[in-house]
Formats: sequence, structure tokens, C-alpha cells
Amino acid sequence: MTQIRVRLAELGQTHEFGRRLAGLLCPGDLVVLTGPLGAGKTALVQGIGAGLGVRGEITSPTFVIARVHPPDAARGGRLTLVHADAYRLGAATDPRAEIDDLDLDADVDDSVTVVEWGEGMVEQLADAHLLIRMTRADDDSREVELAGSGADWPTRLTTLDSGVVGAS
Repeated sequence: MTQIRVRLAELGQTHEFGRRLAGLLCPGDLVVLTGPLGAGKTALVQGIGAGLGVRGEITSPTFVIARVHPPDAARGGRLTLVHADAYRLGAATDPRAEIDDLDLDADVDDSVTVVEWGEGMVEQLADAHLLIRMTRADDDSREVELAGSGADWPTRLTTLDSGVVGAS
């Protein structure tokens, strides 16, 4: 498992980091986000959506569980973004069964799937995944740890690492 850490000074950098990350994403990628409320998970997904050039405003899907954002040709869109939030599923007896009921795996091969609060529940949707752990400090900076598991994540994360200020 390859890991990098990034410190982002403010929320705007979190959005921009998401844009950079989008440049590395491919059809079939599963990105799992974890971190406390206010850590910047949705801001990161907004940046990913902007980088992928998808249609629609990226907002937290907490109450609808999942949203699908198709590519917008006018914005140079290249991939569909499936944005899911497993927060409300975490209280279920078997949250993985609820994830299966959402049929997210039907979209995985052709899209980028990003799941907030999904650690320990969605990794089975794909052979490889990128886990992103986020925390927010009192000064409003974010600490982001990316851990790629499987596939070519080690190579892709090295590429991302080389262009990110604050990477370690």
C-alpha cells in the first residue's frame, strides 16, 4: 500500500487538490473518504467533480445516499462521477448489505465512485481503491492521507505527490 500525506492550509486548497486528483482518476476507480464532520470531504469531491467536468452541483448526498453526475461535454467532461455517502448506513446492523442494495457496483466499471464515510463498507465494490483520510486542525488547515490499495495506485500517487505542495 502506497501512502502520501498532504497538508492543505485552507478549504480552497482542498478543492484545488480534488481537481488535481481528478486528473489521475480512471473509469472503475473507487475512492473512499473518511474523516470527521467538517474535515472537507465534500469540498474535496467538489474539486474532483470540477476536475472531471461533470454536470450538476456537488453537494453532500447524506439524505439521498447517492448522486450520479454525468460528464458535461461543454466543461470537457470525461467520466461520470457517482458520489455516495454511507454516513446514515453506518448505524445499520450490516451496512455492507445496504451498500449492496444501492447497486453502486453497477456503475463502478464505467465511472469514478467516491464514497464519503465508506471505510470498512465499500472496499468490496472494486479490486482496488484509494482511501483518503482527512482531518481538520483548529487553524482550519486539513491533513490529508492518501493510501492506494491495489492496481497501479503506487505509480499514480507518486505522480500526484510530485506536484503537490506540502506532500510528504
